[in-house]
Amino acid sequence: MDGTLSYALLVFTSFFTLINPLGTMPIFMTMTKDLDVANRTKTARKATIVAFFTIVAFAFSGQLLFSFFGISVNSFRVVGGIIFFLMGMDMLQARLARVKVQDEEVKSYVNDISITPLAIPMICGPGAMTNAIVMMEDADTTIKKVALIAVIAGVMLLTYIILFSSSKIIKLLGETGNTVMMRLMGLIVMVIAVEFFFSGLGPILQGIFPQ
Repeated sequence: MDGTLSYALLVFTSFFTLINPLGTMPIFMTMTKDLDVANRTKTARKATIVAFFTIVAFAFSGQLLFSFFGISVNSFRVVGGIIFFLMGMDMLQARLARVKVQDEEVKSYVNDISITPLAIPMICGPGAMTNAIVMMEDADTTIKKVALIAVIAGVMLLTYIILFSSSKIIKLLGETGNTVMMRLMGLIVMVIAVEFFFSGLGPILQGIFPQ
């Protein structure tokens, strides 16, 4: 039982650190600031549900999928870095702030951003996918497998609560505060993107040009 408890604690700390919902919250706030509370809540709920099922799917079949398609985690990091960089550039130039979502486009907008980029690759990124595969391989008993799924669900619930609470923060910041925060977060996202890109590109180049 102690082994299962320590395993569950390891799963929680690793997933919470990799998913980093506190870091995702400012970006979520920026992308949903023109939505009402109901649609913002719907976006957070859908993003966390999609991320949960994606992580669980990778936990059970990720290694098989990677092998079948010949995909490496480093390739995921490179693509994720490119997506983050483009999104960060838009945020830095405050382009997202000038996009007013029309009432008839709200449903489509919520569906789009809740899946990409919020669920994938922000919540369920390369690190979370890889961690799911590794943790499933370490789960040598049925109890540990159940604990893995339960802890992932718990982290997703915590992520949803954090994103849901952003509605109150948006009201406190106001229009100017949101614009300033978006530009600042855009710069941070671009830095993260560069780290993502080169952390994936380095091993790929080493494999192509071995020393």
